[in-house]
Amino acid sequence: MNLPLLNSWLNGSSAVFLVAGLVAIKSGKRGAHEWWMKAAFVLSCAFLASYLYYHFVVEPMRGPTKFNREGWIRPAYYVMLATHVVLAMVNLPLVLRVLFLAHKERWSAHKKLARIAFPIWLYVSVTGVLVYLALYVWNGPLPAR
Repeated sequence: MNLPLLNSWLNGSSAVFLVAGLVAIKSGKRGAHEWWMKAAFVLSCAFLASYLYYHFVVEPMRGPTKFNREGWIRPAYYVMLATHVVLAMVNLPLVLRVLFLAHKERWSAHKKLARIAFPIWLYVSVTGVLVYLALYVWNGPLPAR
């Protein structure tokens, strides 16, 4: 199984579900919003499990995938990767707190924190797809030295 592709699909689907959840709540459809956000969370959890398995089990056997591009794209990739990783670590506790506040029906606090968590979660999901594309689709062979 191609776990990086699966991870990209899970991230991309999460992003789509997040946007659907935002559209639902802006349209006053709280039930649909709840469904989309829970679905995005489930996909994000599946991503995290698959990602951890890949990096702790598969990658040690196969070795890491190196980014081979040069020029301006190289630092751009690493900036995107660094912000993706840092914000992914920030994202998990934020999302858990937002979900907890919704579960407790503390709507004011939920809405306030969701305005911070949503763009971070969306950025992490979208850049997850971009990291996959950069490493597995757009990544050329190692440059000749």
